Parts: sequence; C-alpha cells; structure tokens
Amino acid sequence: MRTNVNIADDARAFAEVYAQANGISLGEAVTAVMRKGIDALAKPEPVEFERSASGFPIFKNRGRVITTQMVIDALAEED
Repeated sequence: MRTNVNIADDARAFAEVYAQANGISLGEAVTAVMRKGIDALAKPEPVEFERSASGFPIFKNRGRVITTQMVIDALAEED
C-alpha cells in the first residue's frame, strides 16, 4: 500500500542506512523496523522471580544459600 508520512530526519537516515545495508527499498526497511518494534512490544519482559499465591517473591536458585546468620550479620552492619 502506498502512503505518505512525515518521518523525523534521524529516523529517515536510519531507515536509509538499514535499507542500503540489507539491499531493500526504503519502504521495505521502514516496514521491517516497525515490525521489529511491534514484535518487541508484544514479547513479555523477562521475569527474574515469580510470586507465590500469597504474593511473596520466589527467586530462582542461583546456587548460593543465604543463611539466617548472614542476615543477622548484615543487619548488625547497618547499625
């Protein structure tokens, strides 16, 4: 489909470089970049932890154990 749009100079320059680098037309480059942006928005952000049914965060096991004594020592250092 053919249409006219106003594009910021920096976005147009990027699209021209992208088009040249990939051997495609400017319109194809704009479409490709827009689709990549749409795909990125559609993908959920990576979650570093899950939550229990009560809402308490559950962190993935990274091989390091935090003991009660380590917590006590850290709290003592804050005082």
